[in-house]
Amino acid sequence: MQHSTHDGRRQFVLGALGAATLAAAPARLLAQAWPERPITFICPWPAGGTADQTMRALCTVAGRVLGQSIAVENRAGASGMIGAKALASAKPDGYTIGQIPISVTRFSQLGTLAADPRKDFTFLARTSGQTFGIAVPTASPHKTLKDLVAFAKANPGKVTYAHAGVGGATHVGMEEFASAAGIQFNHVPFKGGAEALQGVLGGHVDALADSSSWAPHVEAGKLRLLATWGEQRTARFKDVPTLRELGYDVVVDAPNGIGAPKGLDPAVAAKLRDAFKQAVASAEFKAVIDKLDAPLLYLDGPDYEKYVNAVYAKETVLIDKLKLRELMKS
Repeated sequence: MQHSTHDGRRQFVLGALGAATLAAAPARLLAQAWPERPITFICPWPAGGTADQTMRALCTVAGRVLGQSIAVENRAGASGMIGAKALASAKPDGYTIGQIPISVTRFSQLGTLAADPRKDFTFLARTSGQTFGIAVPTASPHKTLKDLVAFAKANPGKVTYAHAGVGGATHVGMEEFASAAGIQFNHVPFKGGAEALQGVLGGHVDALADSSSWAPHVEAGKLRLLATWGEQRTARFKDVPTLRELGYDVVVDAPNGIGAPKGLDPAVAAKLRDAFKQAVASAEFKAVIDKLDAPLLYLDGPDYEKYVNAVYAKETVLIDKLKLRELMKS
């Protein structure tokens, strides 16, 4: 009697194991078959901007690697947070991926993004940075950053600067610099970098803080570049010093990264990570980032996730130091 009970229990255990194996099999087969149709890529910025250009180049190559096209969909607004929220809320089936702006670490803490970057995304790759800088019209009396700082010290709040939106990288970077220099600027927010640039070219604002929208105008002699914000000088503007070289410990490169919603099948994530790793290493991508003076800052998914968590902690300190909650309300 005991013998048959033992047998029965053994069959039950084996049956349960078989069922579990069968349940796991479709998921595995699904991952092997993926992608069976085109993939949607959410770009949280307007078409034609620097981030949009780099993402389109990456998607073209990654699509070739995966054997399916990746269609870029622009979901701009709220300093990139409309697209970031759409990505966090999408179905984690590998058919919706997108760009994650590093400012999700700040905006989630400021309440602009109803998502937590530490747990609402699957991180796939960090790709490239942006070249930010401070530019003034050629007719400006400020020939160097030293001139601008000296004038701002003597005239607190008199110098106006245009940026692409409150709480964004250009606004926060400029305020971080002002704090390090012991000066006070008067910030003028615009809807995006293109409008901020027009504000300065039109003579309505004294200075521009933006990613490389100023580059063609500096080359054409309409604007003067006073400083860039990266770790190193840019190849195209070798004579222009970085903020760090000028004695201000401020580095802003706002790397672009790629992710998917949380809960993505690890096997699908591995395929995407590999495709974008190849895309970042491609000649097509290099041509686009060289044209935009954007530094290559590749990290694989797990390292990119660690980086995001580190930036999140840094932003917590910065939000308090720069009183960003108050600035967002003003």
